[in-house]
Amino acid sequence: MIDDLFRLPKAELHLHVEGTLEPELAFALAERNRVALPYASVDEMRRAYAFTSLQSFLDVYYAGMAVLRTEQDFADLANAYLERARRDGVVHVEMFFDPQAHVRRGVPFRTVIDGLWAAVSRSEERFGVSSALIMCFLRDLGPDAAEAALDAALPYGERIVAVGLDSAEVGNPPAPFRRVYERARAAGWRSVAHAGEEGPPSYIREALDVLHVERIDHGVRCLEDAALMARLRDERIPLTVCPLSNVRLRVVDTLADHPLARMLDAGLAATVNSDDPAYFGGYVGDNVARTAEALRLGADALLTLARNSIDASFISAERRAEYRRRLDDAARAAFGTAPH
Repeated sequence: MIDDLFRLPKAELHLHVEGTLEPELAFALAERNRVALPYASVDEMRRAYAFTSLQSFLDVYYAGMAVLRTEQDFADLANAYLERARRDGVVHVEMFFDPQAHVRRGVPFRTVIDGLWAAVSRSEERFGVSSALIMCFLRDLGPDAAEAALDAALPYGERIVAVGLDSAEVGNPPAPFRRVYERARAAGWRSVAHAGEEGPPSYIREALDVLHVERIDHGVRCLEDAALMARLRDERIPLTVCPLSNVRLRVVDTLADHPLARMLDAGLAATVNSDDPAYFGGYVGDNVARTAEALRLGADALLTLARNSIDASFISAERRAEYRRRLDDAARAAFGTAPH
């Protein structure tokens, strides 16, 4: 059953494209761009992916970005993810990217956006996966740096569907980013934010009440606040949960400890995603299959997760209906039933 479930049509809504940089591609790009990596081999680089916290991950994550220099590099990175995602049943992806991390090391914003757009604009044609870009602000660089990133992005407005807030959460609450989010909404963009991963439940409230986001990325610490859980349930605020990431970053000790089943039981609009799959040991299909096994999630729960992902996407009503039909058809073929 697990093999069928991980291939069900789904959307991936919490995916950092820089976090899909597999060591093999990193070494290929390093050779192409004549960049020296601080690892002697692919295996040594993989062994470095042993993290004890979000910050220890970010240190390795940003170091790996050094190989990304040209439009072709960013296109190759995104295309490699899209090829993999297709095999996991992904029909739509909303892909985070971190332009500040590239601009600060001398890569122009235009190089980043043109390279990613080369992949995104042809993703449906090449892979059968529709896609969109979400530009994230690095919260630890502060709101002034976010404003500068927004200024650089505004001329490319038709290529960006939303803005987000990511990077080191502890000590970096959402509220200081109020103005940049207001400007982004005025430009016609949607909005999301990382909150409640390592940060407290109050960060989730701030993201909703101050930034007025439409989705919460992670959000697992909402279970510490019954009133917040009730609000998330009643307002149907989607939560883009990343189980394998939560284990690797010590948000939870094991998958068996993960709160996803409790979130579903509480009626929350949870989805399953891979976050930074090259670093955390699994793409979205791996996250679904391994979490289902650890938490003993049945077909109904996993169909609900797939449905939630489609419903939470920033896509047209017509496309949402199309993907829901595809999910229903796949469910009938696999289980003789469709999502409730």
